[in-house]
Amino acid sequence: MEEHVLAVFPHPDDETFGCGGTLALYAKSGIPVTYVCGTLGQMGRNMGSPFFANRETLPKIREAELEEACRALGIQQLIKLGLRDKTIEFEDPEVLIERLTQILRQVRPSLVLTHYPEFSVHPDHNALGHVTIQAVSRLSEQERPRVYAHAFARNCRDVLGPPDIIKDISSVSDVKLAAILAHKSQSQVILPRTANGQFMKQSSKNSYRHMLEQESFWTYHFA
Repeated sequence: MEEHVLAVFPHPDDETFGCGGTLALYAKSGIPVTYVCGTLGQMGRNMGSPFFANRETLPKIREAELEEACRALGIQQLIKLGLRDKTIEFEDPEVLIERLTQILRQVRPSLVLTHYPEFSVHPDHNALGHVTIQAVSRLSEQERPRVYAHAFARNCRDVLGPPDIIKDISSVSDVKLAAILAHKSQSQVILPRTANGQFMKQSSKNSYRHMLEQESFWTYHFA
């Protein structure tokens, strides 16, 4: 059984869309969950439909959405790094590694969830995943938590093989859906499907339903 789970992702909604069900399962079983969010997603393209945000108001809106989603998932602690969206790859990696090392030593997680570097599409995903794994790698073997890495690049299964961690999240699908809906600016495009029941409709082509049933990860193996 895990002692404490630490999730490290760059954007508000990364914690929900990629691993919200997994985090909810841990929280539901009484395991403390901490989320380290890199940015406030201030450069995101989605402003609601119809628009209810602009470039100036979007960070505050997404911050409020993030806090609501964390409450829905049962995340006990939210740490905001305050980085600039779409620029994490240009940050000094040593500064980020040191900050994350401090968090690791404070939280002392038994498990870390983050993006798999080079297999997570967005430069922010890859960059923060990389420094997170570097920070974990610098801990002693006795201190080092396991890392479950989330990947969704088109070639991830070809290169990494099939994921070795597949979580059945169907028992908390309603919790994950509530968190998705909390990220209104980003998820509103799928709200009509939710309203007419298509989100949960049984269909081999319904990727939304699949997102509420399973989440997959690769265990990161340190050399």
